[in-house]
Amino acid sequence: MEKKINKVILAYSGGLDTSAMLLWLKETYDCEVVCFCADVGQGEELDDLEEKAKATGASKLFVEDLREEFVKDFVWTAVKANALYEGVYLLGTSLARPVIAKKQIEIARREGADAVAHGATGKGNDQVRFELTYYALQPDIKVIAPWREWEFKGRADLINYCKQHNINVTATAEKPYSTDRNLMHISYEGGILENPWTAPPKDIFRLTKSPENAKDKAEEIVLTFEKGEPVAINGEKFGAVDLLTKLNHLGGEHGIGRVDLVENRFVGMKSRGVYETPGVTILLAAHRALESITLDREVMRLRDSLNVKFAELIYNGFWFSPEFEILRKLIEQTQKRVSGDARLKLYKGNVVVLGRRSSYSLYNEQVVTFEDDAGAYNQSDAEGFIKLQALRLRLRNID
Repeated sequence: MEKKINKVILAYSGGLDTSAMLLWLKETYDCEVVCFCADVGQGEELDDLEEKAKATGASKLFVEDLREEFVKDFVWTAVKANALYEGVYLLGTSLARPVIAKKQIEIARREGADAVAHGATGKGNDQVRFELTYYALQPDIKVIAPWREWEFKGRADLINYCKQHNINVTATAEKPYSTDRNLMHISYEGGILENPWTAPPKDIFRLTKSPENAKDKAEEIVLTFEKGEPVAINGEKFGAVDLLTKLNHLGGEHGIGRVDLVENRFVGMKSRGVYETPGVTILLAAHRALESITLDREVMRLRDSLNVKFAELIYNGFWFSPEFEILRKLIEQTQKRVSGDARLKLYKGNVVVLGRRSSYSLYNEQVVTFEDDAGAYNQSDAEGFIKLQALRLRLRNID
């Protein structure tokens, strides 16, 4: 017989799923429920959350400001690695889950809780991301995943359940798609978006203007990096949170950062997601431009060969795995000389690189010039180089 659960820490957003879960946990497990909400930049969604949680049955609510940690330790790490899942997705939701789960375990220890609970469904990736982090940091923790236990079949059932118990939620049967927002992005999934042929409604987007309605005048900016991390915009230094907030606004005004893709979930199915990630879209273009003059060729190729694995580990929830720890150290090593400036033009959904400069630049204009190089490069050396490269090709076709 399993040990009685006396206290649960619920990762709580105040949305449809976790609002229903709060009451369901109390009724099902006859236990105290402590709610925990991580502020990772969702903004207004935190308003009146404590009042709502307590009205639904929580004994208390912890709201933890994780924005600085989220951006500096998680988002910037992904930028340094140029991490893209399946070549498109910038991992906004994937990066937020481990920082949230990490703090949830800290609260569980502090509160002496027996279990933790999350609102992820049994079909999605988030259940894996949350629980792999829980078990990595607290191996003996009890995990409750209501979507894998309760009788509700879908969000329409949850809407009815909340209505029956007078729980105020914003989701409706007419607009059932779900959103996830943090300082890095907003994602939209489910409901009317489940048909991959259906275009996202024009009014769905919150962070970005459509390219058609974006500014008609291009805007040039200069981004400064130190050891792979962005530190300034147009020469003005910003902290991590303020810098990303500023870039999100700039990118949004120019219609930058919208992505619509069908991705392969870790659990095996394909899923359609729509994302807005304006600031990091700009950062990746700038970061790659700066790396083009500061990274050694073979170092860049080695790092790029690991990018798919790096992104997959983040997407699949293995942030606290030993293999990710090793890869992260390697990425940090590659960034020691990635300092300098990238000059960009923002216009109608596009980020155009105009220039790059660095005191660590490996680019040598005297060597590469088509004009007189003053003996910096002996062109006749290329003959022997080419013949050696061609040796196996020639031997293969000698009669």
